Parts: sequence; structure tokens; C-alpha cells
Amino acid sequence: MQVEVVYLPRDLKPGHLRDRIIVVLDVLRATTTMIAALHAGAKEIRIFSALDEARTAASGVADQKILCGEERCKKPLDFDLGNSPGEFTPERATGRTLFMSTTNGTRAILAAQSAPIIYVGALVNARATAEALIDARRNVTLLCAGTDGRISVEDVIGAGAIVNAAMLMGDITLANDEAVIAARADLAARDSYAAAFRSGSGARNLVAAGLEQDVDFAAQIDSLPLVAEVRKSDTGGISVFRCRQPV
Repeated sequence: MQVEVVYLPRDLKPGHLRDRIIVVLDVLRATTTMIAALHAGAKEIRIFSALDEARTAASGVADQKILCGEERCKKPLDFDLGNSPGEFTPERATGRTLFMSTTNGTRAILAAQSAPIIYVGALVNARATAEALIDARRNVTLLCAGTDGRISVEDVIGAGAIVNAAMLMGDITLANDEAVIAARADLAARDSYAAAFRSGSGARNLVAAGLEQDVDFAAQIDSLPLVAEVRKSDTGGISVFRCRQPV
């Protein structure tokens, strides 16, 4: 199995998507939050590129919904929840459909939507995601969302954690230098993922916004052992679901 890492959505090429599994990572915070919401019992997470798109879609649903997302790290005033993974408790999330838009993560998922199989990954489900990749027996692209168009250290580390977990389970070839760098970044961060994350601008932005607890949540490796997959929703858009079965 060949594995490549792409550091930013703008660097995606058709060959990164065709006949491959894509794993999208926005470790701080969107993909971590999606995994947390599904683990807490959310039914579905509908994905939007803009806040107004999420607002409009949610307005047509009467109940059992959560409008969530962020703008400059903070929850928009009219949204139910922000983009903090700890907010999605079973009491809030169970059985609900989320309507979600974030600055980086949801847009990265949409950028990859032509791929035949898409998973949502983070440090919190690194091993579970790696197991799914091994079971699927396809070549893989790990797509980092980045922060405002720049490479994010936490996304690279998260990609590396999935790569290293997969290398312990199967015959893996690191097919570009970005994958090699990601694998080494994960190994270097293992003494303290939280400290490694805090070295980056994404974590500094969260700390400045009073959301330091989100950094600590996202730094808990393998704390939420589930696989999250992107599929078409019943409205024709795309949504993130808890994986039904190995692909």
C-alpha cells in the first residue's frame, strides 16, 4: 500500500484522489470535533463550506439538529455550538444531525469529495483509522487541512500518527517526502503531543481565544477509537457518519 501526505488542499492533484482512499485531517479542531460528536452519539454531520450555507440548510429542519461551527475560532452568535470537541456530550449529541461549517476542515473535506472513499482522521482515532486503511487494501492520501492556507504542525503530526500505526500492521510504502516528514514528526512529538501542538500557530490562536482545553482534547492519541467516513447525505450533499463496516 502506497501512502502519500498532502499538506494543504490547494496542493491536491487528480492523482491524489483517483482510486484512492483520502483521509482528511484538521486536528485543531474540525475533524477531532466530528469524531467526538459521532462518539457521543450524533447521527450525521452535514458538511458546508460557508456559515450561511449551514444556516440555510439547518433552517429547513424542525428538530433533532445542531448548528455548529466557528468563525475566527469562536462560535457564531446564532449557532447552537462551536467547534470545540468537548462540547459534544451524549446529552447534546445523541441522535442529532449536525450542520457544520468551519474555516479549514469542512472545506478540506469538500475539496476531496471526488475520491471514492473518504475518512475523517485525527490523533484521537489514529489507530482505528490505520486499521481501516489496512483492511481496505487501497493506496492512500492523507490530506491536511492546514490553517488559513498554511501548513499546520498538528495536522502533519496527526497524519504521521496514522502512517506509523499503519506501518505496524501492514506493508506500507511512504510514497512522498511529505509522508516521511509526517512519520518522523509524529515520533518526535510522542513525549507530549500537547506540547508539540502548542508550538504551532493553530494552538496559539486557540489559547488566545480562551480555548486551550481544545488543544489538550485533540492531543489524546487513540482516545476515540472509531472510524468516520464521508458519504452522500439524503439531501444530495455530503455528510460524515460513523463507519458502517470496513470498506
